[in-house]
Amino acid sequence: MSDYVTIFDASKYISLLDNTARKSGLLFRMGENFEEYADITDRIVGKARTDPNFRPDCSQLDAGRAFWIVGEDRAGKVAHVQALRVDDLTATNLARHLESLKAFYANPKSLAGSGSSCICRAPTAQRITRKVAYHGDIWLREDFRGQGLPRTFAGIAFGLAWVKWSPDFIYALVPTWSVEKGVADQYGYLHGEANGAILSLPDRGIEEDDWLIWLTRGELSRLIKVTVAKTLEPSAFRHTPSRRS
Repeated sequence: MSDYVTIFDASKYISLLDNTARKSGLLFRMGENFEEYADITDRIVGKARTDPNFRPDCSQLDAGRAFWIVGEDRAGKVAHVQALRVDDLTATNLARHLESLKAFYANPKSLAGSGSSCICRAPTAQRITRKVAYHGDIWLREDFRGQGLPRTFAGIAFGLAWVKWSPDFIYALVPTWSVEKGVADQYGYLHGEANGAILSLPDRGIEEDDWLIWLTRGELSRLIKVTVAKTLEPSAFRHTPSRRS
């Protein structure tokens, strides 16, 4: 099967996953206004505070370079959030991007607090370059867990990222417990390495040692292609001769 993906393939892929989520009672909307997103996420009980990556007072989140997805239940209450941004790492790589703190702050020298640091020991991060999308701030309300929804909402994020940016890589940073309990696997990423971001942001109370998980553009294209192909009825390929009078 060819890895070539059209906008129609990606649209079908997103639609299929959106329909799956709707059957579970989760209705998605998306936006690019991160002032609005920060307001939404700051009011969610039980969710960790959104990191600087997706806070407009810390990062440059221009329209077209970042977007968020909010899932609401049938009563209109927030049940899920996630966000994505794209960075041009053509002149650098992900390891240097993380360690410079530019993954977290538009201007680390003026915005990062005293003692802030990040160490990346994941070997592959040095080979992740060019157009790179970051997928993070993922949260799902407890009553929606255990239904297989992580692969669904992550897939929608992947599809939208492909449509908007067609990134060379898409990655996430997840805690060790998420990997050990198999939660990270549910998102659909194919690769993972420990010590992707040993992050210390003392002024924000952040002390983390996260895994780096990622997909390449080719792998994302195959995921979209295979998923869409599985939904096609065999009859769609059958030729029915026309009758002549």
